[in-house]
Amino acid sequence: MTTEPTIEEWSIRRLARAMERGELTSRALVAWYHDRIEALDRSGPALHAILEENPEALAIAAALDRERAAGVVRGPLHGIPVLLKGNMDTADAMTTTAGSLALAGSRAPRDSTVAKKLREAGAVLLGKTNMSEWANFRSSQSSSGWSSRGGQARNPYVLDRSPGGSSSGSGTAVAANLAAAALGSETDGSIMCPASYNAVVGLKPTVGLISRAGIIPISASQDTAGPMTRTVEDAALLLSAVAGPDPEDPATQASEAQVHADYNPFLDREGLRGARIGIVREGCFGYNESTDKIAEAAIRELTQLGADVVDPVQAPISPEMRRMEFEVLLYEFKDGLNRYLQNLGPETPVHSLEEVIAYNERNAARVMPYFGQDILVQAQEKGPITEREYLEARAGSGRLARDEGIDRAMDEHSLDALFAPTGSPAFKIDLLTGDHFTGGSTALAAVAGYPAITVPAGIALGLPVGVTFFGRAYSEPVLLRLAYAFEQGTTARRQPRFLRSEERPPI
Repeated sequence: MTTEPTIEEWSIRRLARAMERGELTSRALVAWYHDRIEALDRSGPALHAILEENPEALAIAAALDRERAAGVVRGPLHGIPVLLKGNMDTADAMTTTAGSLALAGSRAPRDSTVAKKLREAGAVLLGKTNMSEWANFRSSQSSSGWSSRGGQARNPYVLDRSPGGSSSGSGTAVAANLAAAALGSETDGSIMCPASYNAVVGLKPTVGLISRAGIIPISASQDTAGPMTRTVEDAALLLSAVAGPDPEDPATQASEAQVHADYNPFLDREGLRGARIGIVREGCFGYNESTDKIAEAAIRELTQLGADVVDPVQAPISPEMRRMEFEVLLYEFKDGLNRYLQNLGPETPVHSLEEVIAYNERNAARVMPYFGQDILVQAQEKGPITEREYLEARAGSGRLARDEGIDRAMDEHSLDALFAPTGSPAFKIDLLTGDHFTGGSTALAAVAGYPAITVPAGIALGLPVGVTFFGRAYSEPVLLRLAYAFEQGTTARRQPRFLRSEERPPI
């Protein structure tokens, strides 16, 4: 058996093969990740990616080792340590807080559906990751990756740079090899952005492909969980384990005829050959020179790998769509969060958005030392989701993103997918004035509720940049095929070096 540092970039399948051969045990692997978390997250570069580790992880891993020894292997995730974002319920010794001190000590009465499915697949729930507090829906001047419970998460490539948000800790942890894989969640950019900033693969599935039951919500129309992994194959393995209908989440019922038990057969090194890829330029280029250079090189790679590139296609991210999207999120956040909090036990100090706001005001020195809660206040001022303002905004934003956006572009050019850079290189962490976000391509797929996958594409001044493939509802098989072919053809991911800003390379 080995627990040598060489395992740190091993894929899920490679770890599984080592366990099959008796060269590695799940318990030893959990212990190795625990030591790495202590060395890199708690001390050393102090990444602050982990909110808490699962105190039962070693015992769970040992039980799974005994199952394997008895000839019982649940699947490719058997014994694999996986992290969950800190807004995902687990009915165990861990808490679910969305990074907020208002929920410190809150233990869920039951597993989220994604946690339950991962356990059934044999994964070891290693811990909960830090995140932008309330999934970055607290303040218009927030710092991505900061929470009152976990502090400021860091980017492992350059430590004074943002890890992105809101699935900040999940992206950082996977990039820094603190776990084999992680789940994040997204409303708009919360998987895609930290995946791009941390040079990992981030898959935002079609809304409803994965159950949201037991995940602290923002938006019923846009929320989804999704894999954050070092490879496209690992993302497909994780998606296979957690996708599918769930009676606890009505949005998943439409996925019953669309879900696949195994997404790995769709992976194809030649998957770009003959594929029609539309380049979305309006609103997705021009905000960062380094991003544009990497994206242009990626487009050339698409052509060299056999794709038929249509450049440009029109699928604009309009200000009107973004305005309506924010209205929808304000309404749905209040409605969804109140429903979630009402189901928590009496030991939890807050049971409504109004009580969260009051808690934050009473504890402002600890909860709001850098930025406030203006978004929470705006959401609290909204009425029920039966109001005309909400209904019109939801219908209008969906029409612009789907009918007049992704669907129209793909129909007009007979496309397999759309393509754009995911975003800029990570900006400097700024707790006083907040994020310095300049641009990105996440909004169309987010508002439409359609799938997207970001893949590492290059490095600019020591900082990763990803590119995104996105398309129609339930087109995950196509997107995984294209992303896998791009990943295998470019091998652009590089391991982090935990650099200080002055140590960044000049090119």
